[in-house]
Amino acid sequence: MTAIAPLHAEVSGTHRMPVRALFAAGLGNAIEWFDWTVYATFSIYFATQIFPPGNQALALMSTFATYALAFFFRPLGGILIGRISDMRGRKVGLVVTVALMAGGSLVFAMLPTYEQVGWLAPVLLLAARVFQGISMGGETSSASSYLAEIAPPDRRGRYSSVYYMSTGVAVLLASLLGVAATKLLTDEQLNTWGWRVPFVIGALLGLLALWLRRNLDETEMSKKAQAEAVQVRHPLRTTLRNHPRAVVHLIGFIMMPCLAYYTFYSAITPYAVKGQGADPSDVFVALSIGTLFFIALQYPAGAFSDRFGRKPQLLVYCAFMAVFTVPASFLIGPGLANMVVLFVIGLAVFTINTSIVPCTMAEMFPTKLRGIGIGTWYNVTVALFGGTAPLLMTSLMAAGLGRYFFVYLAVCAVVSGAIVATMPETKGKVLE
Repeated sequence: MTAIAPLHAEVSGTHRMPVRALFAAGLGNAIEWFDWTVYATFSIYFATQIFPPGNQALALMSTFATYALAFFFRPLGGILIGRISDMRGRKVGLVVTVALMAGGSLVFAMLPTYEQVGWLAPVLLLAARVFQGISMGGETSSASSYLAEIAPPDRRGRYSSVYYMSTGVAVLLASLLGVAATKLLTDEQLNTWGWRVPFVIGALLGLLALWLRRNLDETEMSKKAQAEAVQVRHPLRTTLRNHPRAVVHLIGFIMMPCLAYYTFYSAITPYAVKGQGADPSDVFVALSIGTLFFIALQYPAGAFSDRFGRKPQLLVYCAFMAVFTVPASFLIGPGLANMVVLFVIGLAVFTINTSIVPCTMAEMFPTKLRGIGIGTWYNVTVALFGGTAPLLMTSLMAAGLGRYFFVYLAVCAVVSGAIVATMPETKGKVLE
């Protein structure tokens, strides 16, 4: 079986990116995010199938509570799988994460309903979400470390952009499935069996990603650091003791993209449909159009950071979110045009941040601590801010205070920007 070599090459003085290795890493990440996004996207259809159907609002809130609870297992996945990838290699971490995610998706596809098995249905739902939470916790650290370690220092932003490019492809596929489902199936069909189809697709694609990742070569940087990583007795404590500024900076700058991502791809859909009376197909179409811009601009934004730096882009994004968020919330409602404007502008600008998230995190920690450093503190931030976003939105919406969620976003953007202002520039840094 031929391994997919991750090493970059120079041919006649021209850099050649390792396309096959990037595709293998990106496809696995895409499956992770496809499964994760499908849960939120189709939650409005399966909530009353898995939870007691008598109160739709309560069933939806219970579904998002499960969604949020699973986020708190992401730090566990970041610690366990991040540590494994530091000691055993990035390839091992990448294989473990996609196997867990595919298995969770298969469980979703086969879940019995509340009518069939009672409270066992939400228990099984929670168990599947826990496995997927652990998987996602390890995915970000393993994939970010892998992409950073195979990239030349002056092209790390370009390589980094592959991560959210594949994420965008995944959520675009989830959105297009939403469009197709709402156009081709009745509400009754969606509520009874239609919501299962995306999870079947996710499980099948997960098997393909697993096969591809098994053929990856380990990064040379990880090979050299594994023996050193094994000797670190208390790795999590070491990140705090030896790299406290890196921990604070990571939490501060990750806060905003976490909130933004789960707002655009999880919270806005039920808020627009259930709270503001928007047509579901309009929301899915608008999200799909916005996601096309999100995908297309990742690589240019990554290349821009390789030339001008990471910090300016992060500051610009925080400033944009602080100003744009509250006025943009008034675009959410019936009508395709205003939803397209919201998603296109929001997601297009979002790329200046997401394109460099993986490389910026990787540049904060040495190789022997990179997996656990990213895995732990990134996922703690996601659990606190990203995982609670849909639940907070749904709770405020139920209380008639949905607009205040966007004030919360704007305030967080200001806090994040203040922390980013204290970060050092890491463009072109040679990784330890």
